[in-house]
Amino acid sequence: MQSLADILRNLTFADLGNDPTVYFIPGFLILILLELYLSHRQHLRVHVLKDSAASVGMGIGSLIIGVGTKFLGFGLVVFLHQYALFEIGFVWWAWVLIFFADDISFYWHHRLSHHIRLLWAAHINHHSSENYNLAVALRQSWTEVIYKYIFWLWLPLIGFEPVMIFTMMGFSLIYQFWVHTKTIKSLGPLELILNTPSHHRVHHASNARYLDRNHAGILIIWDRLFGTFQKELDSDPVVFGITSNIHTFNLFKIAFHEFRNILTDVRTAPTVSAKLGYIFMPPGWSHDGSRKTSDQMRAEEGISSS
Repeated sequence: MQSLADILRNLTFADLGNDPTVYFIPGFLILILLELYLSHRQHLRVHVLKDSAASVGMGIGSLIIGVGTKFLGFGLVVFLHQYALFEIGFVWWAWVLIFFADDISFYWHHRLSHHIRLLWAAHINHHSSENYNLAVALRQSWTEVIYKYIFWLWLPLIGFEPVMIFTMMGFSLIYQFWVHTKTIKSLGPLELILNTPSHHRVHHASNARYLDRNHAGILIIWDRLFGTFQKELDSDPVVFGITSNIHTFNLFKIAFHEFRNILTDVRTAPTVSAKLGYIFMPPGWSHDGSRKTSDQMRAEEGISSS
């Protein structure tokens, strides 16, 4: 058995496999041009130049930081794969299984990133734009990449190959790109199974009804199964952004503003339990009830959280 240090020392870029997201970069550009065309036809104001530029800047920063964390994540997956319960290999049915295994891993990673404030501080920048377009898909976290692989570590222990795991994670990211648009209204029966632009618009909304809903990657079935699904309603039009918008295009403020807020709350909290609460309780939790979580906001408006 190799130690984790030995595995990391011997890793090369080739060991990470061919990342499908790299090959799809031209596809991303084509989809953005198509969105611009469709938004013009539909008379929609989709992009604000400074805001879209900030989203792209966040994406570039995440890509640069993610190189190192991806190496560490891949090395840890390779290390754990030595202790796999089963030898699955690259057989065709393993790709079917890992499609579902990856997708439910993403669901729980995403859901908990909305329900644990420290993780929300890393994830919030993806929601910080008051616009909704394909550039927002690129508004990726600079700190989420530090912890996200934890939610996939059970896969190598089952027996899935490390390259297979990271390849499927790449395909999931590619799929999630196109759902960040206002130009597609509904996909009919596919709305029952897949994460769609309509479902993901709900996820990016700041309306109380829509907060912390539709955490899906590819399949919306997990949200339906675990009680976090919410349909987009004409009676409650989506308002994009976060409950307290930050009104800035400064990349460092976008990336780190919620960490600063946590530090402020921890510093002024009266007890140790309150300090821990501001770190690990849901966003909006406060020791004195002066703020509201998403469930409390829905309750105040008479909206069921189930």
